[in-house]
Amino acid sequence: MSRHHVVIIGSGFGGLFATQKLKRADVEITLISRTSHHLFQPLLYQVATGVLSTGEIAPTTREVLRRQRNVTTLLGDVTDIDLTTKVVTSQVLGRATKTSYDSLILATGAGQSYFGNDHFSNFAPGMKSIDDALELRARIFGAFEIAELQTDPEDIKLLQTFVVVGAGPTGVEMAGQIAELAHRSLIHEYRNIDTRKSRIILIDGAPAILPTFGEKLGAKAAKRLTKMGVEIKTNAMVTDVDIDGIVVKYADGHEERIGAVCKIWAAGVSASPLAAMVGKQAGAEVDRAGRVAVLPDLTLPDHPEVFVVGDMATLDKLPGVAQVAIQGGRYAAQRIMDRLNGKPTDKPFHYHDKGNLATVSRFSAVADIGRFQFSGFFAWVIWLAVHLFYIIGFKKRLTTLLHWAVSFLGRSRSERAVTEQQATAREALELLGENWNAFQPSHQSDEKPEKGRPG
Repeated sequence: MSRHHVVIIGSGFGGLFATQKLKRADVEITLISRTSHHLFQPLLYQVATGVLSTGEIAPTTREVLRRQRNVTTLLGDVTDIDLTTKVVTSQVLGRATKTSYDSLILATGAGQSYFGNDHFSNFAPGMKSIDDALELRARIFGAFEIAELQTDPEDIKLLQTFVVVGAGPTGVEMAGQIAELAHRSLIHEYRNIDTRKSRIILIDGAPAILPTFGEKLGAKAAKRLTKMGVEIKTNAMVTDVDIDGIVVKYADGHEERIGAVCKIWAAGVSASPLAAMVGKQAGAEVDRAGRVAVLPDLTLPDHPEVFVVGDMATLDKLPGVAQVAIQGGRYAAQRIMDRLNGKPTDKPFHYHDKGNLATVSRFSAVADIGRFQFSGFFAWVIWLAVHLFYIIGFKKRLTTLLHWAVSFLGRSRSERAVTEQQATAREALELLGENWNAFQPSHQSDEKPEKGRPG
């Protein structure tokens, strides 16, 4: 293969938009991802609460890129990156694949952070993947189903209490949707319990919710959530989580235990371990969240061929939002093309802030766009249009719009099917251990890497 070879790791916003930017470039691209889909992460909470199906927000990467002839897509979890030999090693089901590169774009994003208390994840799943969303869907709807079977009022209370930790956009949106489920969508479907008596609690260590939106919009969102029946507890740090409750410590020092079977963790993110891996090799600083410090052109020190974009990189206090990844991916792709075409490549990355959006409930959202701030129905229309625009594919946009009409104009949730497997599969895999493989192939990969092709 004589063409310049670009390896892109990650099929999220940064990786996908970088790949599409290189569509007409004279390069060969290998996209490596641990999943076979592109995830529209901002709408995961709607999968968890039965509004949307996984198909709307997670189209397969191969389908999205099927007409881009200069792309080879590989499924694999990247386990090693050698900056000296320019070789990426990925693994799937016990088979290793080595891929060499001329240029590398790292865009694997971030995972959930429990601030050193990873055992909390057993009782309070995060919201970073399709698996997380389906597990939470099973836990949320399953809590109502099990409550219907109980006779002890205390057991019913535990099952009808939902705690959301983290009052950023994801936490606010999740708390609002659970409140709508309990107080609107499910009220006529159960005979032994009253879903309107459900308790929804939103907890955050900050003094106010939605701190990045400013005091005014945060207050309006809080007012709307309170009207919907959501209890907001700020200046509250979670100190313990177990199977049927959560312990919260407040700013004045006193602690409170809240009994709840269903807990959702929406607080904190931790960058992909690959950031620390390449940071160590390049001698770049890695912050507490695991992000690697990059140069103004998003490259690593002494490695101009390696770009790090999105949540993996730290530069000028850029926020961890999708637009940073999208713009970073496009920028990295453009710099690669400029180099190949002999154009100047010294222009630093500049992030254009397009604002922040968060939906609070049906027909109500908050929007912080430049000098303008909106709330209520108009902000919700903006939120609707922006999210529809970034969903991949006309068919996906159409079905998403139909599902929203069913859920927001009516009372129904069209995606409520849950299985025992969704609720328990993660714990089962953890018990099997990290060395367990569902399938052990009889032929392992060769050790000699071939540029752009599986080993």
